[in-house]
Amino acid sequence: MNINQLKYVLEVANASSMREASTKLYVSQPALSSSIRELEEELGILIFERTNKGISLTDEGRDFISYAKKAVGQYKILEDRYLSGDSGKERFSVSTQHYNFAIMAFTRVIRKMNPQKYDFSIHETKTKEVLDDVRSLKSEVGIVSFSGSNEAVIKKLFKDYGLLFTPLMRKETYVYVWKNHEFAKRKAVSIEEMRDYPCISFDQSSDSNFYLTEEAMADYSFDKMIKSDDRATTMELIAELGAYSIGSGMLSEDDAILKGLVAIKLKEEDPLIIGYITRKGSALSQYGEIYVKELLKYKVM
Repeated sequence: MNINQLKYVLEVANASSMREASTKLYVSQPALSSSIRELEEELGILIFERTNKGISLTDEGRDFISYAKKAVGQYKILEDRYLSGDSGKERFSVSTQHYNFAIMAFTRVIRKMNPQKYDFSIHETKTKEVLDDVRSLKSEVGIVSFSGSNEAVIKKLFKDYGLLFTPLMRKETYVYVWKNHEFAKRKAVSIEEMRDYPCISFDQSSDSNFYLTEEAMADYSFDKMIKSDDRATTMELIAELGAYSIGSGMLSEDDAILKGLVAIKLKEEDPLIIGYITRKGSALSQYGEIYVKELLKYKVM
């Protein structure tokens, strides 16, 4: 088993066909098929099921993919740091759920340190990926949240993954509507009153259903639900459909995407605890330490 075989498997899993994958990899289709078959024989499992309609992952293949992604991700980190020819660059990475304060803290680190050469990353992504990124040290710091409905599951993952969680704030539950919504001037509203309008939820895809959501009221059964994994798309849906989403009520006046949204207090209580995670036993870089100091400026609990 080698790193190229792992990359081949990941590309095929993401492609619609072996031909498409071979084109993206600049490898002939017979060579790609042969390499993957050799890997399957070595491992003693069938990663892909082949039919006349194409290929699909087997159950064993899906399990293998989860490990292959981590291995390739770690290799990429090593490649970027030691083989890219830019070893003199400063490096720092953060992974976060959808919180503007995390981005603002990141920008302040860059302004404060003003490095001459750097390769920094900020990944605005899903809950499981934030946890995985910090666990694998793809990112030094991650920003996550949980509510009463998923607190036990998230805390167990912190323990299993060897992560330290530091709470920063406790936020009450709000609904976001567009400024022309009939409830936009209300000070409070209930889920029952919003029943006729679609709820827009951030799509966690293959993650463990609602238990890894970053939103409150995750265990509520909504009559009308639309999942979106893009903030701009979510805003468009809220504006055009009279829809709403649920969040912490933190709206930044500097965020152009959020202009036009109104936050209304939700009568049902399911407060979010928001904080940052680091990996146990791993020392932070100077950028990580300064980033944490910037985050702690938001600490109110």
